Amino acid sequence: MAPPSEFRQKSHVVMFPFMAQGHIIPFLHLSNFLAARTGFTITIVSTPLNVQALKPTIQSTCQKDPALDIRLAALPFSSADHGLPPGSESTDSLPFSQVLTLLEAAENLQPHFENLIRRICTEDGRAPLCIISDMFLGWTQDVADMFGIPRIFFLTCGIYGTLLYYSLWNHLPHNKTDSEEFILPDLPHVSLHRSQLPPIIKMATGTDPWSLFQARQISPNMRSWGFICNSYEELEHSYFEHLRKSTGRPVWAVGPLLPPEFLSSTQSHGVRDQLMQSKEANEPSDAISCVRWLDSQNVASVLYVCFGSQSTISASNMKELALGLESSRQPFLWVVRPPLGIPSTVEFSSEFLPDGFEERVKAKNQGLVIKKWAPQLEILAHPSTGGFLSHCGWNSTLESVSQGVPIIGWPMAAEQFFNSKLLEEEVGVCVEICRGSEGELTKEKVERTVKMLMSEEKGGEMREKAAAMRDAARKAVMDSADGTEKGLSICQVDDMIQKILTTSKTW
Repeated sequence: MAPPSEFRQKSHVVMFPFMAQGHIIPFLHLSNFLAARTGFTITIVSTPLNVQALKPTIQSTCQKDPALDIRLAALPFSSADHGLPPGSESTDSLPFSQVLTLLEAAENLQPHFENLIRRICTEDGRAPLCIISDMFLGWTQDVADMFGIPRIFFLTCGIYGTLLYYSLWNHLPHNKTDSEEFILPDLPHVSLHRSQLPPIIKMATGTDPWSLFQARQISPNMRSWGFICNSYEELEHSYFEHLRKSTGRPVWAVGPLLPPEFLSSTQSHGVRDQLMQSKEANEPSDAISCVRWLDSQNVASVLYVCFGSQSTISASNMKELALGLESSRQPFLWVVRPPLGIPSTVEFSSEFLPDGFEERVKAKNQGLVIKKWAPQLEILAHPSTGGFLSHCGWNSTLESVSQGVPIIGWPMAAEQFFNSKLLEEEVGVCVEICRGSEGELTKEKVERTVKMLMSEEKGGEMREKAAAMRDAARKAVMDSADGTEKGLSICQVDDMIQKILTTSKTW
């Protein structure tokens, strides 16, 4: 659809995600949407290896719509200069013990980013309209201030999770009490249990390296010109309002940022045909086999199990999970990675699972085990999928609720604990089964929880609430060709663009 007339001008927006797949993906979705909606030039900034990896995606996007002007800019970066393994420019290639090193190394990109903005100013004859950047790149606020450019903080996590995460880092309230439960100073109606603390916060003292890094990000992030969030009002309305009131700055809900075909109210279930027939997809054979397998299952009967691209569980929990899934007699599709303690580069072995497990579930057509990767959105959108056992990362959370699929939560790190809490206590589409990557799990608990979600009355109630969240997600991004119907997220994007253009006229 052509951009609204008031946005049709050649302006430049610079976008800078942190170097992690879970951050880059929503930035890509946002860049595609803004370029199509406005006609603006979008420059996505990263390090050389990330830019190289993104080139095919950007080229394919722009070939499909030649009117889009999406560019890539690589900032000089050598991982070896920062004590990182050669070629390590993303968290996806690092063990967690080295993630902080990459975060700190990214701070050294500031002078190179300044040079890039200076070059864009010279080439365009004016400054970019705005800089949209990541929560782990708070220093970009200083660069924006230097050039007099509005900087927008893009929350790739949800509002609720970010508010709790920041409150914990700002106050470390768990260090001021011996109680297992405590309230958050900034959100006194929210209480947390110690088991819901991410490990790095649980161990934080306020002077440790993680605390110091977070302090350097939070302050500039909270004084940004505005906030955009990959979420929608229906899902987190009261927390959008809280952030607006507490900061006095504009806060826009622009999500869920997902491919449009998965958010259409007329979405068909021809996922298999789409995957099989698209010559451009070039999907791995595992992707095709799992969609074919889903085609053989009953509607809403399959539990999808996946812990994201980086999380995994202990070897003992992996075996308990396998036995519990099998004894539930519920069909399941499980994306497996090596257990804790085994490098992610190691090929997954059947030795990580109970003896004969794969053979038994395959023979009964009960389960399918996929190694490392599967087309998650296609799986969640498939009519046979009725539940999702997830680590509750925000991208997975949005993908699940946008398809009306209720969740069994197993949060392991970062704000995943808070996402699970939001979904269970406030939205009613989740039941938590375990906490932490080394939490204790039993076969019996897995069997009981899976049966509850997939076949019992409470599971039915959760599916109804998940369906309501799906409908709200689709309504939020509704955008009719004649412009007469616009969802709230579309309206908020347009408002953001208009405010940026108005601000630019005062420079």
